[in-house]
Amino acid sequence: MLQIGDEMYLSAVFLLVLLGTRSTIGASSVTASLYVFIVMFRFPQVPANQASQVLRPNGPVSAGVPVVAHRGGGHDAPENTIAAIREASRNGATAVELDLGFTADGVAVLMHDQTVERTTNGTGAVGTLDLAELRTLDATARHRLREKFKGERVPTLQEAVEECIKHQLTIFFDVKDQPDKAAAALGELYQKYPVLYNSSIVCSFEPKVIYKMRQADPGVVTALTHRPWSLSRYGDGTPRSLSSWMHCWLGVLDVLLDWAHHHLLWNLCGISALLMQKDFISLDYIQYWAGRGVEVVGWTVNTAVEKQYYQDVLKISYITDSLREDCEPHY
Repeated sequence: MLQIGDEMYLSAVFLLVLLGTRSTIGASSVTASLYVFIVMFRFPQVPANQASQVLRPNGPVSAGVPVVAHRGGGHDAPENTIAAIREASRNGATAVELDLGFTADGVAVLMHDQTVERTTNGTGAVGTLDLAELRTLDATARHRLREKFKGERVPTLQEAVEECIKHQLTIFFDVKDQPDKAAAALGELYQKYPVLYNSSIVCSFEPKVIYKMRQADPGVVTALTHRPWSLSRYGDGTPRSLSSWMHCWLGVLDVLLDWAHHHLLWNLCGISALLMQKDFISLDYIQYWAGRGVEVVGWTVNTAVEKQYYQDVLKISYITDSLREDCEPHY
């Protein structure tokens, strides 16, 4: 159901529409329609004990907060590879975050970017290469430790899942786009490996992806990923547009998107966690979401000082590029 704080924001919607239209009937209709839409089309959260198994596999906070290896721990091993999963397990990770992509012949594979240039010795878009072509590429070609991990290839999603199950690692499936394909591919894996219901979570910046996943299988634990001001600014704060008018317009859209995440989308999708960029997390913010049955996970936490803060003060899970040493900030 809606929380008290969200009902207050429905009142705010009523007042804004009332000021804009000067019509009590119109404002009431818009607000009532929004409320009915949420109630009719929302997905309830999965049971709290199931979400806790996924998000807190270590048990109580006293046991230490869960640590998630970003892209398998892309600083410690070539990202999104079997070697990265093994290295993350060896270094003490609780979970791994893995990125989902699709080949030209429709096979789900691990790949963060839409193209293969940044991480392999190949060229072209992932979606234009079939699996056989992708298998010929060297997944370690651009990595600082390529000599140590020589021979690694781009794995299929199923291969990665089997490796994670073998090492008892929780999986954060990060889906960028193609919600229908992703929901179908993940749905097959959940049916084939039922252990995933209590050891994985599907997350995305795109609410449509999460909603589609909940439609396909309401029993899957899900999370929205968010960074305020993501439409108007890059992660380092640089404006995305040189045009002042466009920058202001994107800023307005950012405010609306942030409001929607905090008061509409989370409830509509029935998420169990919010993956938030680390610079926007505080104890009050964690408490805000705890009141809604949603756990906050910070990204990307890459220094020992920050990690200690998460362990001792915030006491929430965090995603990191390295479990061994400090590394560059990741936005």
